[in-house]
Amino acid sequence: MKLFLTGILLLIAGLTTSAQQSYNVDNIPKNLLPYASAVIRNNDVTIEVKTADNTIYHVKTAITVLNKNGDNLAHIEIWHNKSNVIRYVKGVVLNEFGIQTNKFSESDFEDASAANDFSLFEDSRVKHYMPAVTNYPYTIEYEYELRSKQSLNFEDWQPNPNAGIAVESSSFNFICKPDFNIRYKETNIPDKVIIGKNETGEKTYYWHITNLKAIKDEPYSPDKNSYLSSVKIAPEKFSYEGITGSFTNWNELGKWIYDKLLVNRDQLPDQTVAHINDITRDITDPKEKARKIYEYMQQKTRYVSVQVGIGGYQPFPAADVDKLSYGDCKALVYYMQALLKIAHINSWYCMVEAGNNKTSMYSDFASMDQGNHVILCIPFKNDTTWLECTSQKIPFGFLGDFTDDRNVLACTPEGGKLLHTPKYTAQNNLQSRKAGFVINDKGELSGSMETSFMGTQYDNREGLISKSSMEQTKELNDIYPINNLEIEKFDFKQDKSLQPVTFEHIKLIARDYASVSEGKFYFMVNPVNRTSIGPREVRNRLNAVYINEGYTDVDEISYTLPKGYHLEKIPLNINISKPFGSYTATMALKDDQLIYKRKIQLVDGNYSKDSYQELVDFYKNVTDADNYSVTLVKNN
Repeated sequence: MKLFLTGILLLIAGLTTSAQQSYNVDNIPKNLLPYASAVIRNNDVTIEVKTADNTIYHVKTAITVLNKNGDNLAHIEIWHNKSNVIRYVKGVVLNEFGIQTNKFSESDFEDASAANDFSLFEDSRVKHYMPAVTNYPYTIEYEYELRSKQSLNFEDWQPNPNAGIAVESSSFNFICKPDFNIRYKETNIPDKVIIGKNETGEKTYYWHITNLKAIKDEPYSPDKNSYLSSVKIAPEKFSYEGITGSFTNWNELGKWIYDKLLVNRDQLPDQTVAHINDITRDITDPKEKARKIYEYMQQKTRYVSVQVGIGGYQPFPAADVDKLSYGDCKALVYYMQALLKIAHINSWYCMVEAGNNKTSMYSDFASMDQGNHVILCIPFKNDTTWLECTSQKIPFGFLGDFTDDRNVLACTPEGGKLLHTPKYTAQNNLQSRKAGFVINDKGELSGSMETSFMGTQYDNREGLISKSSMEQTKELNDIYPINNLEIEKFDFKQDKSLQPVTFEHIKLIARDYASVSEGKFYFMVNPVNRTSIGPREVRNRLNAVYINEGYTDVDEISYTLPKGYHLEKIPLNINISKPFGSYTATMALKDDQLIYKRKIQLVDGNYSKDSYQELVDFYKNVTDADNYSVTLVKNN
């Protein structure tokens, strides 16, 4: 009997070793290696909705990391809280031959709070594990199961989550009861879904991808969701933290948010109502009333994130924010909405996917997981105004590049509406500078410059303004590439009108700015706004060119020079015009006055992949011109 059991154990061990050795790097199809930093050897994801408040995730993955650029894919992160409970996790590390070198379990994971620095309280946590491997290639194979007590949000299936990742095999199986209906959105999926039933009569939705080549990482590419593969799932009926609901489109989802999460939470104390009436009593223009109320809200409150249970979606009652004087984005927006209501000003609570990269909600597919932030819309007649309520400094009606130019969901009493936030154009996003400098016969530079920042460039100095004088001086020295720079005086002013502007004034000197040798002066004509590097070369580009945010920079510098000099070479005079942007740089010397003018504009939008080389060449020419050096020769 003992020999029999030993034989069985040896057989099982042999089968396991054989299975692992199938992950030998030599077994990877050669056509999957180009551009790949990692190869997903096998990935099986199963989501099973047992009941509306009981969803099971089962994930089994094997990934071969080919070089250090693929290490992030071997970093396992499992998010959890009281509503998302890890049932188990285990795995092994294999060498290039597919032979096990290490194993790990849940006890080897570090369990850390997922709260950010500005959260008051957040119950999200993350268990994470990174294998201590320095020899490439290696393979990590792991498996885990997670129970989620909700059916509102399901994780997207992303077989190739980033560029540089090839896929041997990846599958996604969604299982649910016959009466649980879903909608799904497929993006770049070569083989469409197979819908069927399993042996217990449950509905199954099955996707499978094999031999998916790695996509090159290319600068100036569109949103990765437009060219990588994914499947999104949304329920028709759901339960979340004990609250039930249903939706099939944005209108119904917005209606559920309004009715279940927002209604009857906007009552405010009598003294607050009286105060709002008092500060707006003499204002007749509704927009100016809204501005006055917004400034009151900014002065009274501060942003603190709170993400617990349904609080992740439901704002604090307005009275709580009024009492505590803090809240997260949802709470502050809802509080502002309640304050405006006192003045009989209608407004809409809007969900948005915030971030510097513009990400719009899908117009044809509604789901709760497409927004990570909340802003406020005031639909004045012919003059819609948008408010960012988490900042104590941002001007009234200004969003900046965190939420501009994208689809958002407005939650109204009539239901959800997809709206589009304002777009700041390349012309709007203007940085304009004028400087007057003197270079004496010893090569010392002195003078002053005035710079204004508008549009999304309004924020260029926002972080700097709040710092100490010493920190400001240090940072300004880093911003301006002037050798031996000494800032004698500086100040900032901000015009927070509907077209906000930040003004910067600097008085400076720089010893030995110009080199003086054998009757010649040498100096860089553009000391303040130089382009040092452009996009890298990419051969056989696949993606279209995408410029996320446009801008315009205008610089004009007048130099007073020592008398009796002339230019040794032809003055700088360059003019480049392309569909995606333009650049001009000129200089002219008359007597002892040298005038330098520079303008660069980059226009946001989508351009053909063939224009990428033009963009590379454009920046090469800009870099050369920005680093142009003047040579002045003493007159005879």
